[in-house]
Amino acid sequence: MKKYIACLLTATLCSFSSFAQSTYPNKPVKLMVGAGAGGGTDIIARMLAEKMSESLKGTFIVENKPGASNTIAADLTAKAAPDGHTLLVATNTGQAIAPHLLKLSFDPIKDLTPLGLVVTVPNVLVVGANVPANNVKELVALMKAKPEDFKYASSGVGSTQHIAGEGFDIAAGVKSIHVPYKGSSQAHLDIIAGNVQIMFDTTSSAMAQIKAGKFKPLAVTTAQRSSELPNVPTLAEAGVSGFEMSTWYGVFVTTGTPPDIVSKLQVELARIIKLPDVQAKLKGLGGEPGNISPEEFSKINKQDFEKFGKLIKQANIKM
Repeated sequence: MKKYIACLLTATLCSFSSFAQSTYPNKPVKLMVGAGAGGGTDIIARMLAEKMSESLKGTFIVENKPGASNTIAADLTAKAAPDGHTLLVATNTGQAIAPHLLKLSFDPIKDLTPLGLVVTVPNVLVVGANVPANNVKELVALMKAKPEDFKYASSGVGSTQHIAGEGFDIAAGVKSIHVPYKGSSQAHLDIIAGNVQIMFDTTSSAMAQIKAGKFKPLAVTTAQRSSELPNVPTLAEAGVSGFEMSTWYGVFVTTGTPPDIVSKLQVELARIIKLPDVQAKLKGLGGEPGNISPEEFSKINKQDFEKFGKLIKQANIKM
């Protein structure tokens, strides 16, 4: 009798899992974004929502929840029903940096399951078009001459832009004032207006302003030059060595979501990233499209969590 009941339960669970996968999605799917509209995360999320709506025959909508260093969106996803209808498009800001600076009511490693890496992009040191510096050497000279005149923007406390700005001050021997915003798009307005002078933005977010001539790119914060900005040197080439910074964008789902749905989303995300038009768009944002397994991405997420935790402690970075 016990054996019969066990078999019946197994058959029921398998049947439910197959039904869940075959009917997914059965209601609108929200792609949560921890930044405002117009920034890099938002651009990528809207591209994914469009592609997923087409291929999975459902409604995928982007929901922006800016603030708290991208963690509001992550918190809502972590606490959502584990049915695959709430996804998180996140960066290492919210997943690996902010948790060491904020008191969170969720665990970004345990409560969110990685679906895949979408793209990795360099951060780029940009200044407003009205700043009288055309290279890093000239900028450093200006900052040393008038340190009180220079502010650097970020998309929030604990963002990669924030950490890069602190690292640059230390490596270049200068001091600037940090001005956090709720997303890059708000910061861009103040840089263009001249209220803030500097930003270490992601290329995915800054590229439009660079192409429009509103931002001057002075250096990228990675070991290699960006293929989309081949004439822009690395910080090391520009004479400032000692730190590197890049930003990854990935997709997560609430932990506890049925394995079949998780697998379906992982396979679909990997397929979308390989599409020629998606590859072109990601590269156009200055990024390197993801080409690793969800397991490898999970390992990178955990490694970054540990790495930034040590860096924040060593640099004594606080809210």
